[in-house]
Amino acid sequence: MPTSALEPADKRILTVLQADGRLTNQDLADKVGLSTSPCWRRVRRLEEDGVIQGYKAVLDRRQLGLGVLAFVRVKIDSHSEAEAEAFSSEVQQLDEVVACYSIAGDADFLLQVVARDLDAYAQFAMATLRRLPRIKEMQTTFVLKEIKPFNTLPVGL
Repeated sequence: MPTSALEPADKRILTVLQADGRLTNQDLADKVGLSTSPCWRRVRRLEEDGVIQGYKAVLDRRQLGLGVLAFVRVKIDSHSEAEAEAFSSEVQQLDEVVACYSIAGDADFLLQVVARDLDAYAQFAMATLRRLPRIKEMQTTFVLKEIKPFNTLPVGL
């Protein structure tokens, strides 16, 4: 469902749920200016349409002992669809890789990686990432400070 198909009430619901997905239907309805039944029906429709894909807790990586956040640009040997899919499949099995994107430009993939510390990252990069069979080149950029980490999507765009 494209954003243009969302009604203003749907956008309000999505904005509020992104800030607090644990709200009761009553609290959500109050915050978005609807009565409970229409609010519940809208949330169900947004879930069924795949606009809302799930609910989860947002964790602080540092509190979990993951002090290093890095972005790794990866070039693979071949640009065939099969090679890209094989790489994607292998990367999805790596717990340290918390996000992976196929990108345009001088690299093929951008990985977001977490690690306990620099030594743990180095071990992961050399023993795991570098040894994936399709990697031609990789470049790591370490995050010094998170200015605006990804938390919510701009519903109104």
